[in-house]
Amino acid sequence: MRFRNYLYVSVVMFAAVTATWFAARSSAERVLPDVNNDYQIGATLWMQKAGEYRALAYQAFNIAQLRLDADLDKKNIKKLPKLERKKPRAIMVDIDETMLDNSPAQAFGIINHRPFNNDDWYVWGKLKKAKPIPGAVDFVNYAVSKGVTVFFVSNRDEVQKPETIENLVLAKFADISAENVLLRQRDANGRSISTKEPRREQILQKYRIVMFIGDNLDDLADVFEKRTVEDRFAEVDKARALFGGRYIVLPNAMYGTWESALYSYDNSLAAEDKEKRRSASLELP
Repeated sequence: MRFRNYLYVSVVMFAAVTATWFAARSSAERVLPDVNNDYQIGATLWMQKAGEYRALAYQAFNIAQLRLDADLDKKNIKKLPKLERKKPRAIMVDIDETMLDNSPAQAFGIINHRPFNNDDWYVWGKLKKAKPIPGAVDFVNYAVSKGVTVFFVSNRDEVQKPETIENLVLAKFADISAENVLLRQRDANGRSISTKEPRREQILQKYRIVMFIGDNLDDLADVFEKRTVEDRFAEVDKARALFGGRYIVLPNAMYGTWESALYSYDNSLAAEDKEKRRSASLELP
């Protein structure tokens, strides 16, 4: 119990700083049902305070640089099909929890018992205060220095593009422009297109994608999308030779499709029902 209290107090102290960032919001905008987000405290603190998380992030980008160096080696280029050799290199990266750290926004939701919602998310984005993930800036700027185009492909809404670009620039990422920051679009009916596959295909028309980097399996390939927990495991096992090579994964215990899979992708479930699903999913001795 004392350890749990310590966790809670630590997040309270951290989130108190972030609370002022949201103070400009009207009281009407903040009317949302209270939710108990305490189950996210450990995950959020781990990403903010654990040296192990920081080490894993550096490890991911160190491996990515080794993978890139191998691809740049002329001996390996000769092994590619002729058409692929002619294409310029590109790397496709996710943004949130891959390039930028949004854990303060997560902490704010925990302390204020607020469910994830677009209003809070847009306010956080406009602040442009997300810091870079450890190792991300050095890796991206190294790739750019080698003539590689890095595409930042995120499911942030297209309306967030100006502040997203500015945040990336403030974080010291090189070669940021509207052309290489590709956010979520909407179809003719105004429905959000969450899959990244059309944007992957768009990049592949002109580039050879050397690697995909993300904190979510969906960032890597569409075979992982909308799958059950068991199917995601199976697809990961099939692709195991690609991890640490074509696929680089950053750790993110705060949120992700892994959690949505527990809810059968029905995020409209009541908080109580989600808690039951999480508890029922635990493997016990």
